[in-house]
Amino acid sequence: MDDLKKKLQEEVSALEYELRNELPKEILKARAHGDLSENAEYHAAKERQSWVTARLGQLQARLREFAMVDMSKIPRDRVGLGSQVTVLDVKKDEEQTYSLVLSEEADVANGKISTGSPIGRGLLGKQVGDTVKIQIPDGTKELEILSLTTIHDLAAS
Repeated sequence: MDDLKKKLQEEVSALEYELRNELPKEILKARAHGDLSENAEYHAAKERQSWVTARLGQLQARLREFAMVDMSKIPRDRVGLGSQVTVLDVKKDEEQTYSLVLSEEADVANGKISTGSPIGRGLLGKQVGDTVKIQIPDGTKELEILSLTTIHDLAAS
């Protein structure tokens, strides 16, 4: 989670620099070309300025959310944010290990699934030995939880 927070802060810094330094220069340069109603460079710079402003708002809101993550509310014996869970796909008789992460960190190919994904939501709050049925686009997936390492266990190691 710290890596993601750092990544978001770096993007905020880059966008703030662009908003304060680069875009004003582009807008001034485009204005110098004359008629603003048909000036593509001016309209592109203004659109980019709007997008950067909106993205900054999103990132800053996300960073505020990070500051409010209360580690004491993440369970120590159940699946929660930051947990690493090994499950058995009952139908396929295959084991899979997932790390439950925030949506920005999700990378299914590397076993990182969002807590908001169907499988992530299905696993939240469950314990070792529980079996869950999860509705996915292809039908129903039945997963048995074989092992669990919570964010607290990971932080302690």
